[in-house]
Amino acid sequence: MKKTLAVAAIGVALLLSSCGKKDADSANVAGNASMAVPGAPYTGQDWTQTVVKTVEGGFRMGNPDAPVKLVEYASITCPHCRDFTKTGAPTLKEQYVKTGKVSWEYRNFVLNPLDVAATLVARCQGADTFFPFVEQLYATQETWVGKFNSVDEKKLQSLGTLPQQEQFTQLVALSGLEDFFKAHGVPGDRIQACLADKGALAELLKIRDYGANTDKVDGTPNFLINGERQEGVYDWPGLETKLREKVR
Repeated sequence: MKKTLAVAAIGVALLLSSCGKKDADSANVAGNASMAVPGAPYTGQDWTQTVVKTVEGGFRMGNPDAPVKLVEYASITCPHCRDFTKTGAPTLKEQYVKTGKVSWEYRNFVLNPLDVAATLVARCQGADTFFPFVEQLYATQETWVGKFNSVDEKKLQSLGTLPQQEQFTQLVALSGLEDFFKAHGVPGDRIQACLADKGALAELLKIRDYGANTDKVDGTPNFLINGERQEGVYDWPGLETKLREKVR
């Protein structure tokens, strides 16, 4: 994101520059074709329809007993996370999660106050709509982040004088996300309730702290397979290579 906000003014202790792959790993993601998983078309239970919230605070799609457990730490304001979802999510779901061989847990690793506000609203709608909301937020990311980046810097700094909920409300409005959520069936009073939920905010920051301090997440996206962080893996081609080593 181009704009930065004074984190003390927003009242959320966050890093503002943790999105991105290492320069040496900045391959052209869109140009890498996905490798097909061999075998006949799958006709069993569709595990992509099973989504639950985990005790760690993430949202998991797939078979809870899958032999390969994928955890993604990601931010909805991160363009590299957007690119991963755009290029990898369809294949990940269709060829790996659907069959029950891989479960996919998404844990929000918030990077900035706008990320926090948008994520609070997306998460509080529940497990059934979480992944669709994330996909739609990524699909429109350039629009709402671009609108936020066009806001006058003095206007943003003035938010620091407002109570925390009002700051979040203004961030959602200034970015156009209020209209986005309303267009996707979330009424205004529900948006406000989500932004005012202090327990949800505490949980969101706890997920981030656990990711940074325990899982050693150093940027977004970051991936764990069966609890092991995948060093140097930041895109779908790299991740699929690792998955294919595990899936039998």
